[in-house]
Amino acid sequence: MSLSRSTAASAPLSHSAVISRLRAAGCVFAEDEAELILETATTAEQLAAMVEQRVQGLPLEHVLGWASFHGLRIGVGPGVFVPRRRTEFLVDIAGTLTSPGALVVDLCCGAGALGAALAAAVGAAPQPVELHAADIDPAAVAFARRNIPSAVGQVYQGDLFEPLPTALRGRIDTLLANVPYVPTDAIELLPAEARVHEARVALDGGADGLDVLRRVAAAAPHWLAPGGHLLFETSEHQVPHAVDIVTRAGLTAEVRTDEEIDATVVVATN
Repeated sequence: MSLSRSTAASAPLSHSAVISRLRAAGCVFAEDEAELILETATTAEQLAAMVEQRVQGLPLEHVLGWASFHGLRIGVGPGVFVPRRRTEFLVDIAGTLTSPGALVVDLCCGAGALGAALAAAVGAAPQPVELHAADIDPAAVAFARRNIPSAVGQVYQGDLFEPLPTALRGRIDTLLANVPYVPTDAIELLPAEARVHEARVALDGGADGLDVLRRVAAAAPHWLAPGGHLLFETSEHQVPHAVDIVTRAGLTAEVRTDEEIDATVVVATN
């Protein structure tokens, strides 16, 4: 009898049981999530733990240990910002503006998704981009160093431009800056997956959501090469203020939108 109970305890959850548990917890895409969890788990114990984590509200990407972004698997973990699929639009735009061999900086890089994706999109032939990335959050930097190995680029820890080599000043061709742009008072309105499980520093953009952008825009002309581009994501209602910020910094602004995925990107050119 004891052996029977032990065997039952170690038996893996069935596909239908995983779906049922996720659906009961309110997961809208329970079937898809179940497939990913079942593919990732290597033991019955790990499967049970992953399902329990998801049922308790941990973001699916943190449960899996990776997020799908622009055709890549980007490693992420608890407390680390999960790259949003709508931000692939920013990478697509950057890809049309970035030539092989270009100097690319991924600022506020988080887990390094944008830089890694752009480097992969531009490719290695005839010459790979020169990639540098930086973030202030040590947990995010640890993952960025896995997602951007030294053979692909360099990752630094620090506040905005501060940790970058001074030799990059005036030479950056493409500056990706996925700055936090959620107004402080609006953070409590975010879904729990972001509000509870992601670092506040990756979300909080200050009173109007544009404080970090102001700091980036003020310094960008000193770091961008002539004709270099700063690209950042913002919300639709913030666009007029965001454009004003980069224009006052001496950059020319163009707004790109994709209504289907609710993505708004500003391209500011030096």
